[in-house]
Amino acid sequence: MRLDPNEMGPALIRLRRASGQLTAVIRMLEEGRECEEVVTQLAAVAKAIDRAGYKIIAQGMRACLLEDPTGQSVDTEKLEKLFLSLS
Repeated sequence: MRLDPNEMGPALIRLRRASGQLTAVIRMLEEGRECEEVVTQLAAVAKAIDRAGYKIIAQGMRACLLEDPTGQSVDTEKLEKLFLSLS
């Protein structure tokens, strides 16, 4: 399934935000910040990336259903693997 770049706006926003957060985490480590503070920000980065992944999968599912409204051509095993890869 190919993704339409025009439909990826929300996922791209999340990934750009996560990129900025990750840069901040690296800086925090370089500055010797508190462990709890660093881990909290790292968890926020991970959550943002996960949510972007789910958005991408959801958009892919929508695209598949637009191509085949019956859903018969959807590879459910492949979709399940995609979902599980984010857990």
